[in-house]
Amino acid sequence: MTISFSRLIGLLLLCLLLGFAFLLPLIHHGDPLEQDLLQMLHAPSGANLLGFDHLGRDMLPRLSAALRLSLGLAALCVMSALLAGVLAGVFSALYGGWLDRLLSMLGDMCLALPGLLLVLLLAAIAPDSPGMLWLGISLVLWVEFFRVTRATLRPIVQAPGMQASKLLGFSAFYRFRRHLWPALAPVLTTLTLFSFSSAIMAVSALGFISVGVRPPTPELGLMMTELLPFAWEAPWLLMQPVIALFLLLISLNLLMKKERK
Repeated sequence: MTISFSRLIGLLLLCLLLGFAFLLPLIHHGDPLEQDLLQMLHAPSGANLLGFDHLGRDMLPRLSAALRLSLGLAALCVMSALLAGVLAGVFSALYGGWLDRLLSMLGDMCLALPGLLLVLLLAAIAPDSPGMLWLGISLVLWVEFFRVTRATLRPIVQAPGMQASKLLGFSAFYRFRRHLWPALAPVLTTLTLFSFSSAIMAVSALGFISVGVRPPTPELGLMMTELLPFAWEAPWLLMQPVIALFLLLISLNLLMKKERK
């Protein structure tokens, strides 16, 4: 199977960002919270590749830690939403009836409020809690997995091949693997990448308004807020989390891009 040029670029970008986030601490033992006030707003140099922020903290380990937090939290949200949404969609498509109506009603309830407002309401219940941030983003994302899974599988459940497998007494796992999963896997791949991108944007947007993550924790959106007052004095500092977020989102969008026929 060949991979398109755009997806290859996206994969390479994502691997570089993952390496910077998770492998840098193995070779660079800087503390993202350590302060040296004599180094405030120092420009990048050979000894310190990304310079120091307004509190004298080394930007190299801080940016690495911020990427780890954004990637880890977004991945946790997507995995939770994927598991809940796909399971709900499979059961809804297979059994229908009151279960389908109940799950559809739960999905409509989650969509009744804008996603950001839902997360803010949950964050107000437990301020400064990453757990509420995870719960809120997961509740926003699971509905798409549920709806796509349900819509994809409902026609297949009624197909002759699926009915024949059921009449012949094949197990539910075999029927899922043989009939449902081949139709669902390509759709879920794209949807997972899209949801991962949305989760990263949500984490950064909420960090920008200091919801869920508070200083001195390094997080991309929170770092933008902290460095914004020094945009004219030290523009290279503000550009670092902006470029990191931009490259991360670009890599995911390139991976989602379909090859032209």
